[in-house]
Amino acid sequence: MLLRNLDPVNGHCNGTRYVIDNLHDHIIDETIACGPHAGKRIFIPRIPIIPSDNIFPFHMKRKQFPVRPAFAITASKAQGQRLEQIGIYLKNHFFTHGELYIAISRVGSKRRLKILTGKR
Repeated sequence: MLLRNLDPVNGHCNGTRYVIDNLHDHIIDETIACGPHAGKRIFIPRIPIIPSDNIFPFHMKRKQFPVRPAFAITASKAQGQRLEQIGIYLKNHFFTHGELYIAISRVGSKRRLKILTGKR
């Protein structure tokens, strides 16, 4: 999952899910997995990250890929996406009822929705 807006016009924005085609030391070759831009390809470089708070007497800078493995996503990251199947783990309550609605509404059929609570 992409963590930054790199090219919003072509669908490469925060929350977009990808399939990695090739992984190299300084670049990732990825294809958008789903949505209106599915199949579009992008090469994601390592990006310099410089903290904006100046609490240290020196400047820190590191390079990293703006991606994260997405075996699971939060309800807010799922907003606006259409998912084939959804499993919701409700050990802890959602912050608001709106977040639960977003999570449930991402799938079209209740047969493809599973909800697990912490209670038996």
